[in-house]
Amino acid sequence: MSDSETRRLAFGDALRRLRVEAGLSGKQFAQQAGWTASKVSRMETANQSVADADVVVYCRLTGADEAVEAELRQELREIRLEAASWKRQLRTGNSARQEYGKQLEHDAERIRLFEIAMVPGLVQTAEYARHMFEAVAVLHGNRLDIAESVERRMARQEVLYRPRTEVQIVCSEAGLRHPIAPPQVMVGQLDRLLALAGMSTLRLAVLPMDVQLSAVPQHGFVIIDEMALVETVNTEMTITDPEDLERFDRLFDVLLSASLEGPDARALLHRLIERYNALG
Repeated sequence: MSDSETRRLAFGDALRRLRVEAGLSGKQFAQQAGWTASKVSRMETANQSVADADVVVYCRLTGADEAVEAELRQELREIRLEAASWKRQLRTGNSARQEYGKQLEHDAERIRLFEIAMVPGLVQTAEYARHMFEAVAVLHGNRLDIAESVERRMARQEVLYRPRTEVQIVCSEAGLRHPIAPPQVMVGQLDRLLALAGMSTLRLAVLPMDVQLSAVPQHGFVIIDEMALVETVNTEMTITDPEDLERFDRLFDVLLSASLEGPDARALLHRLIERYNALG
């Protein structure tokens, strides 16, 4: 077990001790926090990431003093910094990161996802995802666990079919025009988006390249409830500050309002399909 994993386990155990010392069972704590009992269990066993807001809830419900809360929040920040680099996350390949993503999305009430240079992961086809993971492995020099990574990414997409989770995805036209894979793979990917565009459990929109925006996105991001994730070349940032989250939500609202949906989005997808067919 790595030092990072040991540290995460110790942090989860610290949360468990707070709960137990307060005389609360996992089920009782979950009820008071408005969470599922499984979320409590996964956080305390280091099988789910912990947000800064989660630590605040633990301390409030267990009566922990300010010094304990400050210490736990600082430890959480250090754990995140240590774990966030792609060098560490991808040292054994990409499949583990896909499993982590599935854990984050499992209990989510709302997911808002925007990508600027590629098709968002939650709506990728298996073949498109394979080309993505191959490119990531080349960039970071990590283990080529392509098949397993694709399988786990596909498993994550079950969230698209859950009525209890609100999923909003904005695909940029620029990302759809970026030929990450051969033309026929891109055609299959765009066909997949056409099929998903009519789903009742998913709001799928396409941001056209020629629209004027009141706020300009500089990178892709995903908002999962009270947390945002931003990927850069060397690391993945986790944002939980309420003011920062509000900015991400405002930006997403701008992008969504400027995007095409319904027949207009499908018409754009059909034009892109014709373009790739001509290239193929």
